[in-house]
Amino acid sequence: MRSILSLSTFMMVLSLNAQGPVSISLQQALEMAARQSYMVQASDLEAEKARHKVKEITAIGLPQINGEAGLTNYIDVPTQLIPNFFDQSGQGPPFLPAQFGVPWNVTAGLGLTQLIFDGSYIVGLQATKALAEQSRLDLEKTRADARNQTAKAYFGVLAAEEGARLVSEGIPLLEKSLRELEAMMQVGFMEQTDVDRVSIQLEQARSQKRNFEQQASVARMMLALTLGIPQGTPITLTDKLETILNDPAETSLSEQAFEGGSHVEMSQATTLVRLQELNARNEKAKALPSLAGFLNHQQVWNGPDFDPGGAYSFYPTTLWGLSLKVPIFSSGNRYHKVQQAKLALQQVEINRTATEQRLLAQAEQQRAAARTANDNLRTEERSMALARNIFDRTSVKFTNGSASSFELTQEQGNYLLSQQAYVQRLVELLMARADLRKALDLY
Repeated sequence: MRSILSLSTFMMVLSLNAQGPVSISLQQALEMAARQSYMVQASDLEAEKARHKVKEITAIGLPQINGEAGLTNYIDVPTQLIPNFFDQSGQGPPFLPAQFGVPWNVTAGLGLTQLIFDGSYIVGLQATKALAEQSRLDLEKTRADARNQTAKAYFGVLAAEEGARLVSEGIPLLEKSLRELEAMMQVGFMEQTDVDRVSIQLEQARSQKRNFEQQASVARMMLALTLGIPQGTPITLTDKLETILNDPAETSLSEQAFEGGSHVEMSQATTLVRLQELNARNEKAKALPSLAGFLNHQQVWNGPDFDPGGAYSFYPTTLWGLSLKVPIFSSGNRYHKVQQAKLALQQVEINRTATEQRLLAQAEQQRAAARTANDNLRTEERSMALARNIFDRTSVKFTNGSASSFELTQEQGNYLLSQQAYVQRLVELLMARADLRKALDLY
């Protein structure tokens, strides 16, 4: 099944690159959003940056090699005064000017440094694993958000199209009634007022249909945005609204148990605690000595004229050594940094507990909202059916002359209102289920 889904997704990506029409189910839309929505692409790049950051931290403790070169030309060679030890009679000047050095100097060398021990680096290596886990969780959270937004857009299209379909059912009947009224008015059996009432009702129905069609168009634009495909790409939804409404996986959501420990937001809060623990250890480790080794080699040439390697050779200078740094006294600077790190650790621990409680409350809140939305939809569904029956009976009576145009338009108005309320309750249920699925971390 996974292979089939991956192949299907791959074929859809190929069709998107060609910007052709797209036929997509809800599950395919969710998978596509998790792969190529704009916010997932940005989060994936952020995760890639984090991976390079991990390698950057690791490289600090590996050998570092640097090269250097220099050229110096003394236009005036430095002159110093030295004691006049050449004058034995004491009659000459006590000091003589002398130039030590030559006008030209060339140096080239390599330096190797190696960190041997540093407490902060050891803690930093441990933090790289937590950093990589944090970037992975951030990407997972972004993918879940992308699926949630895509599901809502998908539902929005289906609900708006359902609203347009429901309104369209009553328009032919109103058009027929209007034609009959106009014919009856021509022979004097009806007044202009009766015709006007039905005309107004017909225009309201047509206007309501256009509103639903516009809502569907906007929802398709949002769906294209969440899928990461160009605006204007023709999108055909293959899943039917009735199938989604009665899907056992959707209807049983309100009975789904909440697993707080595995929730992605809970994992993020736990990772933050781990990172802050390492930060506190890092501040403490700064009080430890650090030891590094180095090896330097230079080639130096000096001459009165610029002729490197000519009459005068390059002379090597090679040395190695160790560098030990021992923190002794910081006037309380390190102590206060450690205390700040401890307090920050307590803050993220409180945040983890608060996140756990918030997720639990949010899941129960969304569960109750989904149940209420389902009850409201079923109630509105029955109300709409009753309004339709009343309107149908009134239409028959109107045709037979036992009901007035006022009664007909009134019942048609009631039916339109019940359709609007039904579609609104339908949207509320679909959105409540989407939010509940997100609260349960099931995307």
